[in-house]
Amino acid sequence: MAEKRRKFDAEFREGAVRIVRETGRPLAQVACELGVNEGALTAWVARDRQQREGGAGDRLSESEREELLRLRRENAELAMERDVLERSVVGWVKEATT
Repeated sequence: MAEKRRKFDAEFREGAVRIVRETGRPLAQVACELGVNEGALTAWVARDRQQREGGAGDRLSESEREELLRLRRENAELAMERDVLERSVVGWVKEATT
């Protein structure tokens, strides 16, 4: 006879994740105490960790992508300006010493 799946509301899941996160107790122990499958609790904790560490993993939002491109362009421009200034300083030093 198949077991019936239990459904847990968002408040219960958040509370279970908070217990794991704040107490530092092992997942297996917390799962057993709450009467939850260890795999389910592991998935809830992993999802919470992913949301806390960066939203949707390594994907950037459109605004973040645009800002990254702008900053890269600005960085390249500043590097070119720095190189030009370094060359001009070397030229001035050579003129002054000859």
